[in-house]
Amino acid sequence: MALDRARVITWLENHVSPHRLHHILGVEQFAQTLALRYGVDPGQAAQAGLLHDLAKFFPPQQLLHMAQEHDLDIDPICEKIPHLLHADVSAFVARQEFGVKDEVILQAIANHTLGRPGMDLLSCIIFVADALEPGRGDEKKLRKLRELSETNLHKTVAGVCEYMIKYLIKHHKIIHPRMILTRNWALKAKD
Repeated sequence: MALDRARVITWLENHVSPHRLHHILGVEQFAQTLALRYGVDPGQAAQAGLLHDLAKFFPPQQLLHMAQEHDLDIDPICEKIPHLLHADVSAFVARQEFGVKDEVILQAIANHTLGRPGMDLLSCIIFVADALEPGRGDEKKLRKLRELSETNLHKTVAGVCEYMIKYLIKHHKIIHPRMILTRNWALKAKD
C-alpha cells in the first residue's frame, strides 16, 4: 500500500507545530539524499523521514500508555523521561494510522532518537538526517558532520552521538545508555 503523503502532512499539521513540520520535511529530504548516496531505497527513506516524529508532541502519559499497550520494554530512564519513547510510539502510529507494514521503515522510525547497535543503513540514515537536516542550524560542528555524511555514514552516526552526548552533558541532562552503545557500535562499523 502506497503512503498518502498529503494525508500524512494534513495529519501532521493537526498534531505538530509548524516548526516541527518544517523539521520533518527537512528530514524527509535529507534522508532521500543520503539514501541515494548509500544505495538505499529513497522511497523508504522518504517515508521514514516523513513519519519519524508522529508522536513528538504526545503528552508523557500517552507515550507511556501506548508503549505499555504495545509491550515495549520501558526502562527506568524512559519511565522518568517518557519523551524518549516518542520514536517507538511514532512507529506504532505509522503502522496503525497510516498502514505502514515495512519493518525496515518502522525500525528506522523507532531508532531515530537513540539509535541502536547493529542498525541497518536506513536506520542510520534517519538517525543522521534527524540530527543534521539544514533546519537544525549552521554551526561549524553540524557543517562538518554534514560533510562527513557524504563519505562515511557510520562515522557520522558516531559523530552525531558524540555531538548529542556533549550537549546533554553541558546541560546536565540524563544520557540514555543506548546512545553510548550506538556510538561505540558505530565507531567499529565499516561503511
